[in-house]
Amino acid sequence: MTEPAAAQRSADIDADVIVVGAGPAGSTTAFYLAQAGLEVLLLEKTTFPREKVCGDGLTPRAVKSLIAMGIDIDGPGWSRNKGLRVVGGGRRFELEWPQLTSYPDFGLVRVRKDFDEILAANAVRGGAKLLQGVNVTGPLLDDRSGHIVGVTAKKDGEPVTYRSRLVVGADGNSARLALGMGLHKRTDRPIGVAVRTYFESPRHDDDFLEIWLELWDGSTLLPGYGWVFGVGDGTSNVGLGLLNTSDKFKDVDYRDLLHRWVRNMPPEWGFSDDNMRGKVRGSALPMAFNRQPHYTRGLVLVGDSGGMINPFNGEGIAYAMESGEVAARTIAQALPRSTPAQRERLLRAYPGVLKEAYGGYFTMGRLFVEAIGKPGVMNFATRHALPHPRLMRFAFKLLGNLTDRRGDAGDRIINALSKVVPSA
Repeated sequence: MTEPAAAQRSADIDADVIVVGAGPAGSTTAFYLAQAGLEVLLLEKTTFPREKVCGDGLTPRAVKSLIAMGIDIDGPGWSRNKGLRVVGGGRRFELEWPQLTSYPDFGLVRVRKDFDEILAANAVRGGAKLLQGVNVTGPLLDDRSGHIVGVTAKKDGEPVTYRSRLVVGADGNSARLALGMGLHKRTDRPIGVAVRTYFESPRHDDDFLEIWLELWDGSTLLPGYGWVFGVGDGTSNVGLGLLNTSDKFKDVDYRDLLHRWVRNMPPEWGFSDDNMRGKVRGSALPMAFNRQPHYTRGLVLVGDSGGMINPFNGEGIAYAMESGEVAARTIAQALPRSTPAQRERLLRAYPGVLKEAYGGYFTMGRLFVEAIGKPGVMNFATRHALPHPRLMRFAFKLLGNLTDRRGDAGDRIINALSKVVPSA
């Protein structure tokens, strides 16, 4: 029988595992690692509360992860929704979240300004140690093996070093740790850009998340969508997301496009400069495993740092939390092993687990976004798919990755395609 992981820990290290970044991926990883009895150091470069560019919408996939961690989603600040309202092609219709055994039948909205803080606090309650204001600058490498054995950082302007047996990179799109380990972005993966702001609006308590499928830049229909998500606190999160699969992508002024888009909204919605609450902020969306491998030489990647955003719909929070749980489970199995070779064998299986779960689905997503980036395809799809409710319900499940293993015919088709389409 092997000794507990904590008992094997050398006296000159600060934790069994260092997790860099206290977003949804990092805090979820830290929570599950601490629950498994490991000593975890969670490093966050900012201090809470802090802003994060996001639509603030949480699908049933994300809700399932929150419930599993014991997050109180019935407390103040959480706004439930019934599904998705789609606007496009001169039509407007509502799709309720599917009734599934695998996921709840409702979504949530929670502003990222305190959502991430809630998850970080939950990790601390679970046993992790959180340090805020620690800006990690790079990996600390073993001279002989090239393995990461900790991180270099700055705290209060002073250089500091933290050591551990394993490091988890949850530092988002910047992926400073991955870059320090020589892991660069794959150019064959789509990248999205999201911009958003908040408006004081009577639409703040909408029962549905609303997306607009037609974003025009002059005479060009862009691949992406706009959104209006009621926050429930008197404001609506209003934004848009665009994909780089269009030739027009590099020429678009995203913030100006958002301003032009909301100017065409009904005046009674209140989407005016006078009602704007906060600046228009933007962020990149790394999609479809755009940075690989997800484990190398003592570094595990989770969430956005590994490009785990769904290319179909731009959702990242659910996959951040899910990958964090998978990573924690893998690490908790690996670290107690008695030899380095045994630990490495388990850790090297982690990328395969992710590809088994998401690889084929993300490949389908890549093909989808490449298609809608071609002139005319987005317009054709909007005009001809929206009039067919059954097709749209199937598309809703596909784009949201919401199926049961033994569900209806649509579920079985999506699940089968996800398995047979090759992962890369």
